[in-house]
Amino acid sequence: MTMTESRAAAETVPAARRTGRWIDDWRPEEPEFWESTGRRVARRNLVWSIFAEHLGFSVWLIWSVSSAFLVSMGFSYSPQQLFLLVALPNLVGSLLRLPYTFAVPRFGGRNWTMASAALLLIPTLGFAVAVQNPGTPYWLFCLIAATAGLGGGNFASSMANINFFYPSDKKGAALGLNAAGGNLGVALIQLFLPVIIGGAGIFGLVKAAEGGISLERAAYVYAGLAVAATLAAYFFMDNLTSAQSRPREQLAVVKEKQTWVMAFLYIGTFGSFIGYSAAMPLLIKLNFWVPDPAPLGTGIYFAYFAFLGALVGSATRPFGGWLADKYGGARVTLGAFAGMIVSTLAVLWTLTQLTPNPGQSPAIADDNQSWFPWFLAFFLCVFASTGIGNGSTYKMIPAIFRTQAERATTPGTPERGAALHAGTKKASAAIGVIGAVGAVGGFLIPIAFSSPWVDQPMEATKGAFVVFTAFYVVCAVVTWAVFLRKPAPAKAATSLANAGI
Repeated sequence: MTMTESRAAAETVPAARRTGRWIDDWRPEEPEFWESTGRRVARRNLVWSIFAEHLGFSVWLIWSVSSAFLVSMGFSYSPQQLFLLVALPNLVGSLLRLPYTFAVPRFGGRNWTMASAALLLIPTLGFAVAVQNPGTPYWLFCLIAATAGLGGGNFASSMANINFFYPSDKKGAALGLNAAGGNLGVALIQLFLPVIIGGAGIFGLVKAAEGGISLERAAYVYAGLAVAATLAAYFFMDNLTSAQSRPREQLAVVKEKQTWVMAFLYIGTFGSFIGYSAAMPLLIKLNFWVPDPAPLGTGIYFAYFAFLGALVGSATRPFGGWLADKYGGARVTLGAFAGMIVSTLAVLWTLTQLTPNPGQSPAIADDNQSWFPWFLAFFLCVFASTGIGNGSTYKMIPAIFRTQAERATTPGTPERGAALHAGTKKASAAIGVIGAVGAVGGFLIPIAFSSPWVDQPMEATKGAFVVFTAFYVVCAVVTWAVFLRKPAPAKAATSLANAGI
């Protein structure tokens, strides 16, 4: 962006300063401004945004592990009921992502980070009260699990906010780091929750508490962290005046065809990541482990391995953003879907080697555990592919709207600067829409695994993986057809295939 374009973008926003930490002059595309001021401020906001988003993801997925411990605490729930408890936060979290995105331009990124972090006290304290009473009805557990979706909404607002802070050539890496820090919350809640509650965790290095499992401990820990995140946002984050826009301006992105194409692809990448992360503890528990003899049972103890998938998916997300910055988001996304197709078929193959264990027999669990290394290795490849795809798709979103703005205006003009600034606003709004639609996959995957209309849980799981594989094939075809296929000469001037997206 030239100096003229940067100044034009800055002049499109009001200059009045209000109370609180508001920044009126923000020109990240201008190299001098970025080096002298922008980089330091953006990095500080990114760090605390990651912390708040990380906490949100942890609360969002707190039921993914805790549901597997409910039976041992005296709650008699079927596998279908447990999968529903795992799925409900994902459904609510996906629905909240749209209003959370719109809240950033309305209230300011710092202000909304404070509010969204404080809202996490609702699911954490509600969780703490419910699990201490064996008489808590199932419907109340469902209601409390649904409120955990408040943590899922944090992702959209955090990503929309950070998108405003960074220049276009650094958005892929910045958004990848921000998202990875949040996604890592899934892995850490699955790793440390068994330790915090007094179960056995970290490959048995921590012994189970003699007094039994206390799930409420984890809830109190995360309630305290929610308070810490609220205070951190208050003291260390900023609002950008240039990020302000009206709801009507933001909703305009739903008319863009590219918004819905990217939302569809994001179901395949992020929907798979969050859905598999939520379901993996129960999948291991139901197919490779039985609780007898106590305390660690027979077979593969799910708490030792449940976190690995989310950890791998989180770690590869910034790598996907980096690859997209270097080679183009569409190429990397297509490669990610290819990896997901092959890896999912490999997971399906391992499941065909298992003996169904509806009666929870120790003998069958002992036999099945010989296949667990293959199951885990292939599943981790699925997670790695979803992480790379998550990073590359989020690189594509701002690139699409920037390309549209560049093609509609002349370089070096005030119109170009205004169009690029409007494109950034569109990209941030699109992040919310795309994130909301994509996260629905996190609800559908656990529901598909539970499939109450299928008599055998193993058959439901196999059928689900067949459907997922077919969906990934469709996603790969769409990625190629929309973004990578060489256009006809008459359409070459307007095609996004040559835009480096």
